Amino acid sequence: MYGWTVKMSMPSVLAVAMVFFMIPGGVLSDMRGTQGLEAQQLAQGSTHLHRRLKRGWIWKQLFVPEEDPTPRVIGQLKSDSDQGESSIKYILSGEGAGDVFEINEYTGEIRTLKKLDREEKAFYVLQAQAINRWSNEPEEPQSEFIITVQDINDNVPQFQNEPYVSSIPEMCPIGTTVAQVTATDADDPMFGNNAKLIYSILQGEPYFSVEPKTGIIVTSWQNMDREAREQYQVVVQVKDMLGLSGGYSSSTTVTVSLTDVNDNGPTFQQHLYTFAVPENAAIGTTIGRIMAEDGDTGINAKMTYSLEGELEESTFIIKTDPVTQEGVILLAKPLDFEVKRRFDMTAEAVNDHVDTRFLSLDEFTDKTTVKVIVRDEDEPPVFLSPVYEWKLPENAAVGTVVGSVSARDTDTVNNPIRYSVDKRSDTTKAFKIDPNNGTITVAKSLDRETAAWHNVTVEAKETTQNHLSSSVVVFIKVLDINDNVPRLARDYQPYICEGTQAGELIQLLSAVDPDDPVEGHHFYFSMVPEKRINPNFTIRDNQDNTAGIVARRSTFTRKDRTQYLLPVVVADSGSPALSSTSTLTISVCSCQPAGHCPTGGVQALALSMGVSLQTLLGILFCLVTLTVLSVVMLIVRRHRRKQQEGREVEVKELELPETVSQKVFYYGESGVGGVELDFCQPTVPMRPHPRRRERRMRREDVRASIRMSLRESHLIGPEDEVFRQFILDRLAEADQDPYAPPFDCLQTYAYEGSGSPTGSLSSLDSSTLESDQSVCNPRPSLARLTPWYGAREEDTIF
Repeated sequence: MYGWTVKMSMPSVLAVAMVFFMIPGGVLSDMRGTQGLEAQQLAQGSTHLHRRLKRGWIWKQLFVPEEDPTPRVIGQLKSDSDQGESSIKYILSGEGAGDVFEINEYTGEIRTLKKLDREEKAFYVLQAQAINRWSNEPEEPQSEFIITVQDINDNVPQFQNEPYVSSIPEMCPIGTTVAQVTATDADDPMFGNNAKLIYSILQGEPYFSVEPKTGIIVTSWQNMDREAREQYQVVVQVKDMLGLSGGYSSSTTVTVSLTDVNDNGPTFQQHLYTFAVPENAAIGTTIGRIMAEDGDTGINAKMTYSLEGELEESTFIIKTDPVTQEGVILLAKPLDFEVKRRFDMTAEAVNDHVDTRFLSLDEFTDKTTVKVIVRDEDEPPVFLSPVYEWKLPENAAVGTVVGSVSARDTDTVNNPIRYSVDKRSDTTKAFKIDPNNGTITVAKSLDRETAAWHNVTVEAKETTQNHLSSSVVVFIKVLDINDNVPRLARDYQPYICEGTQAGELIQLLSAVDPDDPVEGHHFYFSMVPEKRINPNFTIRDNQDNTAGIVARRSTFTRKDRTQYLLPVVVADSGSPALSSTSTLTISVCSCQPAGHCPTGGVQALALSMGVSLQTLLGILFCLVTLTVLSVVMLIVRRHRRKQQEGREVEVKELELPETVSQKVFYYGESGVGGVELDFCQPTVPMRPHPRRRERRMRREDVRASIRMSLRESHLIGPEDEVFRQFILDRLAEADQDPYAPPFDCLQTYAYEGSGSPTGSLSSLDSSTLESDQSVCNPRPSLARLTPWYGAREEDTIF
């Protein structure tokens, strides 16, 4: 039986309990190796096939101390077949092989190559194999083993969750938990005491203590007072190695704050507070502030102030300032130095929230004395009444006394006072006041219908150097008297239909009166007394401030009469009674079937003119017809005038050179056949043909040629080249003229010869003739020649 032998170096077994265990991989590797050996023997033709070797590899765990920088042998692997002949080669593989660990291939010694850190890697898994150096055949199957890094105390314990802040209520009992500190150590907790920690207090005793193993901080002092000390700094130390020498340690600081409880009552620092206030101070004025000290904070320091006294409670009030917790004394009623000059009060401060665990109820209350002195001030006059209201009839005569106002100086000197009316309140100057006694009288006539109320401001002013003043409002109501006559409510325009029967209501009347009697208006309607007997109409008083006009007969027609006048008397119930008379015009109307009388349009116009509707419509129709005929005649006359002007022919004398004395006439053709001219008659202007302008030739070249011919006609003959060229040009223009008639047309030019004194040249049958003109017309048309010398372009036609 063959096997591995592992030799441990001495440092590896120093003070370490060896742990033996079987590596399953080693067993499996050994089995695989056995099978390989049997196969090798079979290949070599061995006759001992019945022998089967069973091998089991038992490995001891190897240890190496961490943080050791010196390379050293930590163990040795050796095969049972190794006889010292160096025929066996050892091979190492796995974690850290060649980098952290190496093996001597001849002796099997395992050596470290560098310093190890257990906190980085605690163990390494490696594989070892022994092979025949000459045949490279495995002498031992590959087996797996573990090298464990042995821990040393090389880490400092560290506190977690820093910083530590805690709070506890003041006056808490001993043993109250404050906080728990926790530290950790990166060393191996399973190896020795390297990671075993213990806690202690470095600073904070005797008020606090700490549990050595748990790190829980508790109070160790009774009745700690926040008002004496509000915050503590507790320093806690932690050590490894159970606090033995040679270990590491660290510390942390725990901030402990004491929270407030209501263990203090309010206390006034002064037994007497004195304040001074002027007598004219306004209501709500701050008189002063008092303060009761309370060592507590927050809700435990809130307090309420109150005042105690006979009259002082209603004259002054006190409120608590929510920010500063001061008692603010305010003025609640007006002061008067002449009435009372000094106020003595007792102020009390009470905590809003009490806690009887620490103090009794009486200890949450404190009192002090408050004295308020009133200073004398020069005050303005004071009216005996804050407001005055008087009534006055509107017919009060000028100088009538309305009433009197009175003011006095409340100061001890009692200065004299003068009165006046504020002009801004009495713009109409209807009243005046006696400056010495304040009597108000009527200065102008009053009218209730114009102003029913007068609001007058009266001012009282001292005659001293300061001239202090005050004012009061006087309300004067003007009472109504019956000084306005009643009138009809509106301008009535009653009418009566031709078919109205006797007794029918024609118009309902009502009245108005600017007066305002106390018992209300009562109007009475009637007819004029001397004309009470009216055969046509009567007035019926309804006794409700209305009246109706009623017809007394049934024979109303427009033929008899179109209008009736009816005087109406309206009287009021005043004393004395007033009345007015209004005359109504009642029109007789040809009403519509519904009883409506038209008040606008044609029908109303007919009624106002006293004619029937049919007659008025006939008149209007005639007027419209005459107007239309007049307009038509005017349009026809204008049209004819324009036609006559167009037919007129203007005959002008042509300005020719001195050698030319012949007069040339032209005309514009007005229709088919043209117009014959009489050369013996004077020149008559005629209207040019309306289509003549559309068929113009290029006249500029024609004018130049004709002018040249006129100037040289007495020097050339028909056989001359100039004359012949002129004829050819005219022929070309006639052939190219788009307005020329489609049939052949004869154009004739007369030449009188070089011996003619005039040297004139005329043309017949111009190309501008109408297309419907026949060549056989015995009356040739004449062309206009006047434009040769300065005529207008639109009149030049050939």
